[in-house]
Amino acid sequence: MSEQQHVNGQHERLMGALLRVPFLTVVDAIYTGLIAEGFDDFSRAHLAVFRHINEETGSRLTELAEDAQMTKQSMGYLVDHLEERGYLERVPDSEDGRARLVRLTSRGQEVMSVARRVVRGVEEEWARLIGKRKMQQLREALKELVTILESKK
Repeated sequence: MSEQQHVNGQHERLMGALLRVPFLTVVDAIYTGLIAEGFDDFSRAHLAVFRHINEETGSRLTELAEDAQMTKQSMGYLVDHLEERGYLERVPDSEDGRARLVRLTSRGQEVMSVARRVVRGVEEEWARLIGKRKMQQLREALKELVTILESKK
């Protein structure tokens, strides 16, 4: 499906494409920043785990897979890799003794800290590019849209 539409005879990017470019820019910056900090033993694909995990309580594998829109087997492969490298641990779920939670280790928490720092840097750069006022308006509009969309789930 093309992410362009014709407006007055010209191609104009649709919303999906307009959102994808900044998102991929952030993902690339995070990945590059993590490598620079010595976290070089996983791929961009593994960032899906960090993006969807509940940092405070941990997440069930099925929740991670659902949130990342991938199969449980694919998410399991990513989690296994990160667990073997000390970023994650699996612990019993206190709410359901049969289930296990995937939790961040201290090393995984360091990844999250670096990622947040990188994202703040990207946001500061964008504010310099488009102006602080426009950046704040963009943030507020996206927060409002996310709140509305999440309430519909």
